[in-house]
Amino acid sequence: MELKAKGFTSIKALLVEDIEVCRLVLSTFLLRLHCEVTLAMNGKEAVDLFLEGKKFDIVLFDKDMPVMTGPEAIVKIRAMGETDVKMVGVSADDHAMEAFMSVGADLFVPKPMRMEALGPIIQEVINKKKNDMV
Repeated sequence: MELKAKGFTSIKALLVEDIEVCRLVLSTFLLRLHCEVTLAMNGKEAVDLFLEGKKFDIVLFDKDMPVMTGPEAIVKIRAMGETDVKMVGVSADDHAMEAFMSVGADLFVPKPMRMEALGPIIQEVINKKKNDMV
């Protein structure tokens, strides 16, 4: 499935994942969905990007990473007042959904994430962005 973002800039996506093969697969999906992708290796790198003033439409977080986990990063980013960015937890961990949703994630998707699952999420972000511009 291909989604075209017409009439405005592409969706800015941040992928926070420490495992290289997962980064490769998910970033390929995001690129196919016309997203502008930024990569972070752990939650601290993601938090640092927000501290630098970078803005994203959607952030995909792995759960267990060195330095700072996905849920820890969500807490810090939400505390900065970043309420408009869609935060998505992505993990194969059995208890990950609860861990992500309890700290303010908007959505949880189990690994392995499939293109069919990501497409509608990106479309929702595109629609929200279009509505916010009106």
